Amino acid sequence: MANKRDLKKDINYVLGDIIEAVYVWELANTQKPTKESEAIIDEAIATFDDLIAKVNDRDVDNKKAHFKAINEELETKAKGLVEKINKL
Repeated sequence: MANKRDLKKDINYVLGDIIEAVYVWELANTQKPTKESEAIIDEAIATFDDLIAKVNDRDVDNKKAHFKAINEELETKAKGLVEKINKL
């Protein structure tokens, strides 16, 4: 991970794309939001808030390992959200 700014951008882009994919699914299928799709959007927003709070945490001994762990958490949570979108 290069730096904190790049990690924040990655979090924003990945979760933003997931939310956009849910909106595209809603437009293509039902023309109105469903409880399941709204739950995915809410989970993506909660994940964003959680990860950004972890990135901004200044009380970290090893920043490189901390940012790497955040990046791995982003990857696993994003995969889980994409799987939920695919099940819709």
